[in-house]
Amino acid sequence: MNLVFLGTNGWYDTATGNTVCALIKTRRWDIVLDAGNGLYKLDKYCDGTRPVFILLSHFHLDHIAGLHTLVKFKFKKGLTICGQKGTRRILKKFVGRPFTVPLAKLPYPVKILELPSENARLPFRVKALPLVHADPVLGFRLALEGKVVTYCTDTGYCPNALELARGADALITECAHLPGETNPLWPHFNPETAARLAAESGAKKLILTHFSAERYHKPGLRGTALRMAKNTFRDTLAASDGLEVAL
Repeated sequence: MNLVFLGTNGWYDTATGNTVCALIKTRRWDIVLDAGNGLYKLDKYCDGTRPVFILLSHFHLDHIAGLHTLVKFKFKKGLTICGQKGTRRILKKFVGRPFTVPLAKLPYPVKILELPSENARLPFRVKALPLVHADPVLGFRLALEGKVVTYCTDTGYCPNALELARGADALITECAHLPGETNPLWPHFNPETAARLAAESGAKKLILTHFSAERYHKPGLRGTALRMAKNTFRDTLAASDGLEVAL
C-alpha cells in the first residue's frame, strides 16, 4: 500500500503546492482523501481499473475545488464520493451547471454516501468522527490491508482526533499554523500539536500536510515545522506535492 500526496497546500495554490489531496493506493481500491486542486494529477497514479473512492472531510473550497476536473478521468469501475450528512445536496449544486459538468453526466457511474450512517455500504472499514473546526468536518480512520491510516485535517486538538489516531500506522494531519501559533476561533494544528497527537495516540508515523499557503509561503518553512514536530515525535514527515510513502 502506498500513500501519494497530490496537493499539500491549504487555502490556495502556490509554487509550493496545490490544495490538499492525497491518494491511498491499495491492491483493490484507489482511495482519495479530499479533492483540492491536486486532484487533477490523479490520473498519473490511478488508471481507473480499480474502483475509486473520494473521502471529503468538509466543503471548504480548498478541499473540493478539484471536483470540477472529474470529467477528465476514465474510472472504468466507477467512483464513490463519501462525505458528511448533506453531501448529496451540496454536491448536486457544486458539481453541476452552471459551475461544471454534473455528476450524472460524467463518463462513468458516480455514487454518493453520507457517513457515518452509510458506512456499511463501503467495501472497506472506515470510522468517521466529527472534529473541531469553524464548520462541520469529519476525520477518518481507514483499515486497509492490515494497516490503519488516519486522516485529520482542519481541526484543533480534540478527543475524536485522538480516538481516530490511536495506534495508526500512518497519521496524516494538517499543519496550517506556524510553530507556536494558535487561534481558538480558527482551529488548526501547528506542528507541535500534530506531534503531540501522534505521541499521545501511539501512532507509528506522522505526515504533515495542508500547510497554509499564506503562512508557509516558502518551502523552507515546512522544514522548520518538521524540525519542531520531530522534537516531540521523531518519525515525522512534512509532505510536499508528489511525495510517496510506502506502508
